[in-house]
Amino acid sequence: MAARQETCAFTGHRPGKLPWRDNEYDPRCVDLRRRIADALEMAYEEGFRHFLCGMAQGCDLYFCEEVQNLKRIRAGVTLEAALPYIDHTGHWQTPQRIKYAELLRGCDFATPVSPSHVPGCMLQRDRYLVDHASLLLAAYDGTPGGTRYTIEYALRRGVEVRYLPIVDA
Repeated sequence: MAARQETCAFTGHRPGKLPWRDNEYDPRCVDLRRRIADALEMAYEEGFRHFLCGMAQGCDLYFCEEVQNLKRIRAGVTLEAALPYIDHTGHWQTPQRIKYAELLRGCDFATPVSPSHVPGCMLQRDRYLVDHASLLLAAYDGTPGGTRYTIEYALRRGVEVRYLPIVDA
């Protein structure tokens, strides 16, 4: 297990809250992914080597992919998939499940925080991310939901939060 002081976690919105929805070719999505990559490079330069991803659709998977890109060019990077429960993709559409499976294979290990879908397992996953990190990157638009919960929890726990605003222009 990596030390908390060298661990960076991520939180961000799912496609339903993103202005571009599932269109990863939208210039706003391309820009967010570039900013995620830049934030990861900065975190690496500051000594972060272990990265935690919640593996939800949307921004989490952008983060996962960008960490895997970082692993190709930087030494000592590890990526942990923090899963809310073992088969949390069972209701996803086939193309999303295929992409998820490819990204999961690129992770160094996976940690299911609950053995099955139970009330609160998504929030339990979010708390796991924060409780094991000293830096939280947040792709956030200011709206209520799981991303806001995770940010507020991080702030209460004294974890540094760096915002990557969702741009709607």
